[in-house]
Amino acid sequence: MYKYVIKRLLFTIPVLLGVAFIIFTIMALTPGDPGRLILGQVAKQEAVDQLNHELGYDQPFFTRFFNYIKDIVTKLDFGKSYRTQKPVFDEIWARFPHTLKLAVFSILFSSILGISLGILSAVKQYTFIDTFSTVLAMFFAAIPGFWLGMMLIYLFALKIPIFPSNGIDSWKGFVLPIITMSLGGAAGLLRLTRSAMLETIRADYIRTARAKGASEKIVIWRHALKNALLPIITVLGMSFGGLLGGAVIAETVFAIPGLGNHIVSAIRQKDVPVVMSGSLFLAALFCLIMLAVDLIYAFVDPRIKAKYSR
Repeated sequence: MYKYVIKRLLFTIPVLLGVAFIIFTIMALTPGDPGRLILGQVAKQEAVDQLNHELGYDQPFFTRFFNYIKDIVTKLDFGKSYRTQKPVFDEIWARFPHTLKLAVFSILFSSILGISLGILSAVKQYTFIDTFSTVLAMFFAAIPGFWLGMMLIYLFALKIPIFPSNGIDSWKGFVLPIITMSLGGAAGLLRLTRSAMLETIRADYIRTARAKGASEKIVIWRHALKNALLPIITVLGMSFGGLLGGAVIAETVFAIPGLGNHIVSAIRQKDVPVVMSGSLFLAALFCLIMLAVDLIYAFVDPRIKAKYSR
């Protein structure tokens, strides 16, 4: 299996190079320059040109991209922020724990809620529980995250002041952002789990297990769920990776100093080193998460483990 892991890690290199080139190109095509954005509209053009020269922004596009990649490969230097003149990874590491907490607790809450209701909905097919769960899942899947966040602030921070409307000074500050981020994912997991379970419990080996006298609990949890887990694990991995980058909505609505909010602010300021490093960091994390998902497959399905060992 270690050969497979090494191969996947090597495949990550061209993926990150492609991400770096795309983000660098987009930032180069956006209007404005960092000198003008940093010094302001009233600054003299000579001062703006001097600052752009110091930042290396007046060099050709491919020269700037090549120098950026060369510094990463040879020096592990991801540059300094145009605004603060601090190493970008110092700023990323200061903000990433907030984003990681939001993503971890959100995926835990959405998986517990979505998978549990999905199993219950499949077992109780065509009952009131099944209908109610399906309608509820469609409702929450259709709600935009920013609107849900603002409604939660209005209800539970203004009308009923239970939780704070912004910041993460205490554990209460995480409650509303986690609910905002997790309900949409829980709705998708509910529908996926229901479909996977319905397909699995109609299989021949499930009927055989019931015919041999196995209890319904053992049939559902030991036989059916284990074989329905593969698509659920895939969606969980992709959702977790998406939450790391997509937490910007909750971070913006609830004024949380996370990584996503920091990258959006850097885009407005055209702080290229911060945008590049933050995007590459999230892309690398997503690749590692998907590698972990593939490895988890091996523990769930022995056939996949045998394939990896070849």
